[in-house]
Amino acid sequence: MQRACAGALLRKGETRIINPGRSNDDLAALDVIQKLGATIRFEENGDLLIQSNGIQPVHQEINCGESGLGIRMFTPIVALSPEALTIKGTGSLVTRPMHFFDEILPQLGVSIQSNQGKLPLQIQGPLQPANIEVDGSLSSQFLTGLLMAFAAAGANEVSIRVKDLKSKPYIDLTLTVMQDFGWKVSHDNYEVFHFHGKSEKDNGVLTYAVEGDWSGAAFLLVAGAIAGGITVTGLDVFSTQADKAILQALMDCGCSLSVQEKQIDIAPLPLKAFHFNATDCPDLFPPLVALASYCKGTTVIEGVSRLSHKESDRGLTLQEEFAKLGIEIVLQGDLMLVKGGTGVKGARVHSRHDHRIAMACAVAGLKADGEVTIEDADAINKSYPDFYDHLQQLGAILTVN
Repeated sequence: MQRACAGALLRKGETRIINPGRSNDDLAALDVIQKLGATIRFEENGDLLIQSNGIQPVHQEINCGESGLGIRMFTPIVALSPEALTIKGTGSLVTRPMHFFDEILPQLGVSIQSNQGKLPLQIQGPLQPANIEVDGSLSSQFLTGLLMAFAAAGANEVSIRVKDLKSKPYIDLTLTVMQDFGWKVSHDNYEVFHFHGKSEKDNGVLTYAVEGDWSGAAFLLVAGAIAGGITVTGLDVFSTQADKAILQALMDCGCSLSVQEKQIDIAPLPLKAFHFNATDCPDLFPPLVALASYCKGTTVIEGVSRLSHKESDRGLTLQEEFAKLGIEIVLQGDLMLVKGGTGVKGARVHSRHDHRIAMACAVAGLKADGEVTIEDADAINKSYPDFYDHLQQLGAILTVN
C-alpha cells in the first residue's frame, strides 16, 4: 500500500487503488503524498482515487509517522523537490538511524542536515540521479526509496551499485510495484540496478490492486497452527512478499497445511521444532517465536542481527516478554533458540509499543494455561488495526479495555 501511494504520487494522472490499507502506516503515507501535492478521495465502494501531477509540495513539513519504510522510501522522493523541506517522524522512528541519507544524498546534489544521523531531516533538492554505491546491509528500504526516486527523475544510463543487500524479496516487491506503475528497472543479481527512462504509464487512469499482507497474515496462519483449523483467503500465493516464507516454517513444524491458489487451510497437529533462516524476512521473527513456543524441542531462527533497529530491539524484547509466558529464548550471536513445547503460561506482558510484539503475544496466548494480558495492545494499529477483530471472528475470547 505504501509503495502504491508513492507510485501514485510520482506518476502524472489518476490512480485508482483497490483494496487500500488503512493502518497507521498507510494513513501516514497518504498524509505524506497529500503534503507533496497529491489529492485523494475514498469512494463508497472502498476504492481510493489519487490524483497527482508529480511532486508539488503544499507544505514544508513532512511527517512519516512511525513508519520505517515510509521515512526511508519517501526521503529520496521528497528530495526530488527543489524546495527546502523538513522530514519528521514519531515514536521509535526518532531514535532510528538515518545516517545513510547524510552519506548518500549529497552525492546526488541534495543538501541535507540531520540531527546527528537521526530525525528531523532538513533537505533541499532536486535530486540528480548519478552512479552511486550504497550499503544494503542495514535495510533494503533505503534502496526502495532510491530506486523510486531515480526512476521518477527519468534516470537513464546511470546505475546504483549495492553491496551486501539484505531482504532481497522486499526489493522484488518494490520492482514489481514499479513495473505496475510503468517504470523499468533491471539488475545484475541485485548488485547493480539499471534504469530505463520515465514511466510508460504517465497520464490517464491507472488501476492498482493492493495485495493481501503476508506480514499480518503470518500471525493468523500461526494462530491456525496453534489453536484450531482455519481458512485464510485474500493472499497471493505467487507474491514476491518476503513474509510468504512463513509457509515454509509451517510445513517444517508439522501442522496440517493445504495451500491453494485462492485459500490456505491450516489446522493443528503435534508440532515439532524447526530451523528457519529469517535474515531476508526479519518481520517473521515474532510470529515464528509464537509458533516455536508450541513446537516440542528447540527451534533455531537465524537473522537476529536484523532486529535491533525495529520498533523495539526485537531480539531482546521477544526474549523478555516470552520469558513472562514461560518460554525460554536464548540469543547466541545471529541465532535465536526457542525452547518450546513446555507450555505457555498466563501472564501480563507488554507490547513495548511494537505492533508485531503485541500480535505475537496474542497468538501465543490462544492456548496458554491462563489469561494473557497485553499492555499497550493498541500498538497493532500501526499495521493491522483489524487484528483483534479477526481473532475474535476465529473464536478467540478477547477483552479489550
